[in-house]
Amino acid sequence: MKKLLLGLILLIPVISAPVPAMAGVDISIGISLPPPVVFEAPPDVVVLPDTNDVYVVPNVGVDLFFWNGWWWRPWEGGWYRSRYYNRGWIYFNRVPRFYYDVDPRWREYYRDRDWQGHPWIYQRIPDRELQRNWRGWHNDRYWERQRTWGVRDYHPRAIQQRRDIRYQRQQEYQRRPEVIRHQQWIREHPGQSHGQRYQHQPQGQPQGQRYQRQPQGRPHGPQGQRYQRQPQEQGRGQGQQRREEKSRGRSDER
Repeated sequence: MKKLLLGLILLIPVISAPVPAMAGVDISIGISLPPPVVFEAPPDVVVLPDTNDVYVVPNVGVDLFFWNGWWWRPWEGGWYRSRYYNRGWIYFNRVPRFYYDVDPRWREYYRDRDWQGHPWIYQRIPDRELQRNWRGWHNDRYWERQRTWGVRDYHPRAIQQRRDIRYQRQQEYQRRPEVIRHQQWIREHPGQSHGQRYQHQPQGQPQGQRYQRQPQGRPHGPQGQRYQRQPQEQGRGQGQQRREEKSRGRSDER
């Protein structure tokens, strides 16, 4: 008995030592994820004029956009997207097509409530209202047709003018130092640009939408519902089997 206790005491440090060291270690090598942005509550957004329904969080120090059902964030010359505004970022291997419609001076216009010489009466949109209505607003072109994005006496740019501005902004974006460094890293590390480095996430926070849909206590994977139903089906099968055995027993007694 004493030998058994001594062996357990010596084994405990061996088992427990790797756990703290593994807690913050990246699992795979690739492109790192951006640091989190902490919010006390879901952020409000405003819709940006002259865009195809691009929403932005105006009162944070980083560019955080919502477009087409995703949250988008540039960081160190790369782009990341998530179904959540504060976690679950996944590397996106190109510049999202909405970005070249975003005026680089939008923060200045927001501060002055003036969009290129026109009063900008923007509307702060709560996150719950955004999630409930963004698709319908997009399909109806609500902000462009009915509200002109809240810009008084403003007319949307012509299609060719928007194309020319997009091309100009694209050229300017490609000359940014952080973008040049990012593209150089991708060229020097072929095969890793489409991956990501999964950083340690606090327990209970899913990495993406796929994990969000998995309720606790249910098995993961496409056959999760089938596994969930099995105990009920087995229970019915066992009951039916017992009834059949009793019926056969009564027949045998006769």
